[in-house]
Amino acid sequence: MRHLRGLYVLLPLVALFVASTLRVCGCTSAVVGAGATCDGRTLLWKHRDSGHPDNFVGRVEATDSSMAYVALFNAGDTDMKEAWIGFNSAGFAVMNTASYNLAPDTAKVKDREGLIMSMALRRCRTVADFEQLLQSEIGKGALGVQANFGVTDAGGNGAYFETTDHSFRVFTLDEAPGGMMIRSNYSYSGGEKGRLGEVRHDNAEWLAGEHCRNAGLKPETFTEHLSRSFYHHGRREDMSGKGFKVLTDRGEYIPRRSSCASVVIEGAHSGENPAAGTMMWVAIGFPAASHVEAVTLDSIPPCLLPSAQGGRSELCNEVNRRRSKVFPRKGREGKWLIDMDYLKKIMPVQHDISEMKYEEGRKRRNKIVNRK
Repeated sequence: MRHLRGLYVLLPLVALFVASTLRVCGCTSAVVGAGATCDGRTLLWKHRDSGHPDNFVGRVEATDSSMAYVALFNAGDTDMKEAWIGFNSAGFAVMNTASYNLAPDTAKVKDREGLIMSMALRRCRTVADFEQLLQSEIGKGALGVQANFGVTDAGGNGAYFETTDHSFRVFTLDEAPGGMMIRSNYSYSGGEKGRLGEVRHDNAEWLAGEHCRNAGLKPETFTEHLSRSFYHHGRREDMSGKGFKVLTDRGEYIPRRSSCASVVIEGAHSGENPAAGTMMWVAIGFPAASHVEAVTLDSIPPCLLPSAQGGRSELCNEVNRRRSKVFPRKGREGKWLIDMDYLKKIMPVQHDISEMKYEEGRKRRNKIVNRK
């Protein structure tokens, strides 16, 4: 893939789009090149923080002019209009984090990140296609986004698009030290003010860094290590190992009360059918109290699908009941308290289930991609 560089300042506003739903309030994420991973597959990770605690996974079917895809959706989005991380039959994958230090948002239309990602999953086959999509949509008017979009494709390409209503800046894996990039809730191309999530960014960079240097990154690094970690880079300490019965959620650990999923999309190997070789590992609900389920384009575990009542998934409901025990009440500061005693009891059990799910999912994928 050619290098995508620079700030693209495009056409002024000529039309407005229909407003969408509530902006995600956070997220910690990574784009990882094949050379930094154990299995030689790209990784796209999103630890989702949102005001929507109830999620499900669904499949959108192909049409004459679009591709099939699977993605994470908010409960209640019965038409599956807003994808928050997903991949399609071409092996193209996309996710986002909200960014709060980009150019001031002056548009009347906001919070269209999920709509843009659904559009991309229908249309895009490559990272370059996503660039063209953004250019085309900005040419029609304000995008209605302030976001870092992370994308990967079946060719092993990956990038972050730091995107405002009228422009974007691209950071590619070709330029990434060690083949890994991290973003939380600010953009490298943005200003010094509004750099939210700096500690979470640094937590993730530190925790994943050693694995990256040894080409040892894998989906478990993110779902089982980073999304369960209470490491605080500002203090250079893992606070879960300090013997505290209770911690305070100040938004500086990767897991927060607003955390509602940890998802890794693992790309296909070169030569594999992308529709068969790409997998999405989903820890739905509060990730530290959840376990992964393996999702392929043709197979979504029933526990992740929306139920009849409210469009919630069965597993997300179960995990959210645990979350209410992890965060039993607010403290004197008005911040949620984290019951570490309870969490330490349930995390090993969920981790063991994840290990089993990873093993089963990989065996199933190997059978499919090796089928003659």
